[in-house]
Amino acid sequence: MNDFFEKYGIIPNNRKLYETALSHSSYANEHNEKRDYERLEFLGDAVLELVVSEYLYKNYEQNEGSMTKMRANFVCENANYEYMQKIGLYKYIKVGHGETGNVKKAIVADIFEAFIGAIYLDQGFDKVKDYILNIVTPYINNKTYFFNDYKSILQELMQTDKRSFTYELVDESGPSHDKTFTIVVRIDNVIYGKGTASSKKEACQLAAKDTLEKLAIKGDDFNE
Repeated sequence: MNDFFEKYGIIPNNRKLYETALSHSSYANEHNEKRDYERLEFLGDAVLELVVSEYLYKNYEQNEGSMTKMRANFVCENANYEYMQKIGLYKYIKVGHGETGNVKKAIVADIFEAFIGAIYLDQGFDKVKDYILNIVTPYINNKTYFFNDYKSILQELMQTDKRSFTYELVDESGPSHDKTFTIVVRIDNVIYGKGTASSKKEACQLAAKDTLEKLAIKGDDFNE
């Protein structure tokens, strides 16, 4: 980890915070650790949203709705996963034996936020802000596309066509800390699309995307 800390100008005061941020519950349980990354993720998620929100507010003359869509693109699961790959933290994630070599994308993304929470507690807001902006702003300025709100696009289409549709949870599997959800979209009681992901929210998005693809409709770019 020393090379990582040196790269981002971090001199740790409490290394235990960073170790916790990188520890999945499966690892914590196997090693009798009291904490895993989840509480730090809760904090880091809020800090990440604040820093990205402030940057968009100061640098883009968009209305509230457009800024909300832009922020969603740069703080979503896909974006956080990409950031982890870029900075090289992925290799330091600690999981139990059953998870080794198969760390789910959602866990990697969550740990990116947990590490932000650790930096915030250990170094303060100014340091964590510099860290986040160093990583995220190149993607913002290059208008990197991570996410589209397929649910909203589908809803607008169905309202225009005056058709009824619903999202239905058809499968839920896995342990409580690492569930997988499968959701389908029914239009006029006929299944059109299906999505499977580690959260119901993401599964709904994938189901909506699959539905739009079957209807041969593509979404607009997030900042149009």
